[in-house]
Amino acid sequence: MKAIVISAYGAPEVLRITDLPDPVPTHGEVLIRVKAFGLNHAEAYMRSGAWGDVASVPGIECAGVIEADPSGQLAPGARVVAILGGMGRTRNGSYAELVTVPATNVAVVNSPLGWAELAAVPEVYATAWLGLFGNLGLRPGERVLVRGATSSLGQAALNLAVDHGARVLASTRNPAHAPLLKALGAEDVLIDGGQLAAQVNGGGSAVDAVFDLVGNNVLRDSLAVVRPRGRVCQLGFLGGFEPVRDFDPIADLPTGVQLSFFGSAFVVGSPEFPLSDVPLDAILDKVASGALPAGPARTFRFDEIVEAHRAMEAGTALGKMVVRVD
Repeated sequence: MKAIVISAYGAPEVLRITDLPDPVPTHGEVLIRVKAFGLNHAEAYMRSGAWGDVASVPGIECAGVIEADPSGQLAPGARVVAILGGMGRTRNGSYAELVTVPATNVAVVNSPLGWAELAAVPEVYATAWLGLFGNLGLRPGERVLVRGATSSLGQAALNLAVDHGARVLASTRNPAHAPLLKALGAEDVLIDGGQLAAQVNGGGSAVDAVFDLVGNNVLRDSLAVVRPRGRVCQLGFLGGFEPVRDFDPIADLPTGVQLSFFGSAFVVGSPEFPLSDVPLDAILDKVASGALPAGPARTFRFDEIVEAHRAMEAGTALGKMVVRVD
């Protein structure tokens, strides 16, 4: 099979197309013929070496068809999406014509969407759904701040929160991106220079919850944004991996405010966080109807993977990017 491998840790140019033996599924796994896969910042971190030694073939999600299932549960040719389950991290991932995936991380889909459209949904929408409704317990009518909203995961969270009947504040570092976020349904857009608490609280509009993709360097500020007994969930590190220095719960964690972390790469598909908890078919139905604007911002060919990673790191796509394999 053809596969894209990390030839050495570094810039996008280290990604090379090569021939590898076809993978063989073992007990508890399925073999998927990949039709398209989404691009994620996690794959850039893996490629660069920021996450230490990882599998040689990156890719944490895909859309495709079942090639083989030793258990007999899934018929050959069934349309599926797959996310995480160690792909790209502890096992070869989806940047390939074929990939083996734990069966617990695979979902059959019943959707008329094309392969590129399908590949734009699973990882970001599953993560956004679990963060919003699992960790944050977001309810209709509540006010939520999506911090880092122009990222593909941020846009998925914004879309799901608006669809759920929540009131959404969105933040971005670039004022030019504000019209996009307003068009997606944000009631207001904040320009994020690292200090949003003064903007939010000064306007008398403290939020119930924060969906934080910026990470450690704004954690104290995110905790200060929410109302008493509000909730903050950290899901990303767009601001970098530097730890929060001298964090003191007595001084930095307001009384009654709940802080949680959701690391989808490590838990989705486990018994505690089953993929079946995510209503993927309902989400895909809303994407197909246009109720959730989740189409890919850009689509690349398999042999354009270096260009795709450059675009992802430059942040020029303003949405989910996908790669077609066939």
